[in-house]
Amino acid sequence: LKMSWFWFYLPLHLLMAACLCHSIKAPTTSSQQSFKTDLFNFYHSLMLADGKETTVHLLKDIPKRYYFVLEEGRALAPFTITVTPCDVPIEWSILVHKASASFLGKAARGDHDTEEVSKSQKAPSMVSTIFNYKGNSVETYMGMSSHSALYMLEFLSTERDTHITVYLTTDTTSGQLYPELPVDPRIDVIGIGHTTVTLTWKHSPSVLQHRENIQYCLLVNEKHNYKSLCAAETAIRSSGMKLPPTLALSLSPYLLEPQQVMILSNSELSIINKASSGEVRQICMGTKNTYTVLNLSPSTQYYFDVFIVNLLTNASAAYTGTFARTLEEPEPKVTELKDGKVIQVVLDGKKQKFYSLQYQARHKKIQFTFQLCRGQVRVHITKNGKTVALENISGLRYFLLKGKLLDTYLVQLRSTEESNSSVKVQVSPHFHKPLFPLLPESLKIKSFSKLRTCNSVTIAWLGTQEESKYCVYKKRIEEDQVWMELRSADRCSGPESRHKSEKVLCKYFYDINLQRAVTTETIKGLDAGTLYLFDVYLFGPSGIPVRYHSKVVKTRKKC
Repeated sequence: LKMSWFWFYLPLHLLMAACLCHSIKAPTTSSQQSFKTDLFNFYHSLMLADGKETTVHLLKDIPKRYYFVLEEGRALAPFTITVTPCDVPIEWSILVHKASASFLGKAARGDHDTEEVSKSQKAPSMVSTIFNYKGNSVETYMGMSSHSALYMLEFLSTERDTHITVYLTTDTTSGQLYPELPVDPRIDVIGIGHTTVTLTWKHSPSVLQHRENIQYCLLVNEKHNYKSLCAAETAIRSSGMKLPPTLALSLSPYLLEPQQVMILSNSELSIINKASSGEVRQICMGTKNTYTVLNLSPSTQYYFDVFIVNLLTNASAAYTGTFARTLEEPEPKVTELKDGKVIQVVLDGKKQKFYSLQYQARHKKIQFTFQLCRGQVRVHITKNGKTVALENISGLRYFLLKGKLLDTYLVQLRSTEESNSSVKVQVSPHFHKPLFPLLPESLKIKSFSKLRTCNSVTIAWLGTQEESKYCVYKKRIEEDQVWMELRSADRCSGPESRHKSEKVLCKYFYDINLQRAVTTETIKGLDAGTLYLFDVYLFGPSGIPVRYHSKVVKTRKKC
């Protein structure tokens, strides 16, 4: 690490002067005392706090320096320095001004980037570098000094602006700030499935000593492992997400961002972040050292990091991360379609799996019919491996296809929402005998605001040129039920799913002139200032109903 000795000596001499002035108790004038106080306070901000983790912000290519003084009075003065890079690799060094001191020191962990300068390497000046490191790993230096000495830590980031944490302590007897890792800090993968990975790791000695203040937190992502908790937090924030103050996630309430989902179950706290680079999960599971990660994607490589966190201080230590690839998804089962038979398919929105249907044509012309019951569904139809239809469906949709005898059609269905979707499917060569009734141009129900009273509502809907049966149902609902009722409505279900008390009436209706094919109905006997959900069911020759879009209307409160 390149540096100018001038920048060491200038604050060094001023600090030494300030420290000496601060410790001398001889009588002084008020002006002299004021000068010494001001000088000491100015450089006090550069002094590294003992026993406290300090966050240091670094600007690219601009060194930053901190100082600390080892007190005189002990035969050997031990000290420990831990530096945690929170993003890119950094360079950092420890320099010492040694007038007559002898030094003993070593890196806590061996590393090929670590260079230690022994006491025999004496600079012509009174300053020597005793430790030098470059990288993004958490690195700890442990040393001892036999006399009073002034130390300087210099940090440099050559890639970009970043931040680090620095922890200095001269008290090696009352325990460390950071939780202790086991002798073997590896994470073992003991089970892999299509959507699950099971992990285990050896207990931290800190868990056995301070179980109530310690917990494990697991980070799952699709990019790479992280060497520290603050590095993981920085990476997640840089992807455009805001995090709670720490992944330790003490169970105090806070607001999540829209792209975050929090899950609390079985004393576990899980946060799922949605980002363009993939999903990032943070799971804190108390003191359990075996965990199964669920709902992963098949045939995907995931990286797993475990952090042991002190809930009182938020200090943490990282296990050695691991990775695993989930198993490939098995070939989906294919269901055979039979002429004229209607099947209803429920699609899992979370897993985004395809549901496959196969049909071998016995006629040259066939018709596929799809009735969307709930959610949103994407339909993909291939004939002998070539795409003949691909679209998102809504309501009722027909596909009339031409081909040859024994052509093989494959229908793939997938929910386009995270919630479950449902659809009815039929294939038939008898397209002149439709399964569903003739539909009007629109399936919307209209209400007339001016015709609303305290106890009645007037609604209207479109009909067709074909005489059909229409049944009207009503349901009283609360304000907070509106969204759920409309969202969860099964458009394939018929009146058999409704309570008898909800039925209003049934009527037959048609008009040769489509311009006049509209009917109205006034529903009476309602309560004032009350919300009602109205449904209309249309029945065709086959008896299979089609449900109009539900309509919510509120009666007047005062008349």
